[in-house]
Amino acid sequence: PGALAEPRRLMRGGLGLIVLGHGSLVLGAIVHGSVLRHVAGASRAVTPEYAAANVVSVGSGLLSIAAGIVAILVSHNLSRAALHWTLLSMSLLNCLLSTACTVGLALAIALTVHSRGMHLVRGCDSPALPDDARAAIATNDCPFNTTRIYDTALALWFPAMLLAAAEAVLSGRCCLVALIFRGIGPCARGYSKEQV
Repeated sequence: PGALAEPRRLMRGGLGLIVLGHGSLVLGAIVHGSVLRHVAGASRAVTPEYAAANVVSVGSGLLSIAAGIVAILVSHNLSRAALHWTLLSMSLLNCLLSTACTVGLALAIALTVHSRGMHLVRGCDSPALPDDARAAIATNDCPFNTTRIYDTALALWFPAMLLAAAEAVLSGRCCLVALIFRGIGPCARGYSKEQV
């Protein structure tokens, strides 16, 4: 427990959360710009993939950055109780949101693979649209290239899911450190004995 609560390790965890959060934001922006803006189509119908991959991922990235900043502040101000409580609340919330993001992205990937990408090409109303989104379309009626939507979405969602899972793990560690600093739980008792 004492090694987990070292200021240097906490600072590294905070820096890791900041880097992962920025990675999630960049991937979310690329997914939105290259894939998901076509999903809504003319009717602006929001699909499960759109909600899972964009909104939750961006929220998780922003909260990871904020939790990382608080973790770095705590590593330099170990005696401030207000920072401990802030770290506890933000890291717990981020752990839950990042876990939900990971599950949501896994669900989006599963739904996309199961439907063979047809959820991703809803914006195309062409009668020549094939049953598989990876197949080439015979005409140019679609406003976007349907053959690349499927592969691009999956290629970006897999690393986004891994980043969200790493954010959840680091946030859980920061939450545990905040509990140790506040003297809550069995690890905190061992830490206080080591400090004495």
